[in-house]
Amino acid sequence: MKNTVLKEGDKAPGFTAKDQNGKTVSLTDFLNKTLILYFYPKDDTPGCTAEACDFRDNYQSLLQQGYNVVGVSTDDEQSHQKFITKHSLPFPLIADDDKKIVESYGVWVEKNMYGKIYMGTARTTFLIDKNGIIQKIIEKVDTKNASQQVLELLP
Repeated sequence: MKNTVLKEGDKAPGFTAKDQNGKTVSLTDFLNKTLILYFYPKDDTPGCTAEACDFRDNYQSLLQQGYNVVGVSTDDEQSHQKFITKHSLPFPLIADDDKKIVESYGVWVEKNMYGKIYMGTARTTFLIDKNGIIQKIIEKVDTKNASQQVLELLP
């Protein structure tokens, strides 16, 4: 399946998947809310942990400003549950183990590490407005300052 190439101003692709507790989460749950939808490669790896903990540490201020945070990776519910418990993450992590969401958002890409070519998730953050429209796409995520990066882009 070829990845979609999304641009700012596009309608965000709809999704329905399970979070770490097996609860169904859909894009439509966030209509009339602003959503920070962030995609990351793998639970409990250094960069992904730094990014998740940065969103955790700034979660209350993001909520107060009207933003919801949802993380997505191709890890399963049990992996997400362990990651959330270990790092006290207050927001849902969606288990995209069938890769439908990463493909529809165009973040399932060919990667190259030390000469090894493989498919994986490109760390990307989408800011989606209350009408389901992509306002901003952050492709060069600063894992230690991910929430600040988001706040600097928002009005």
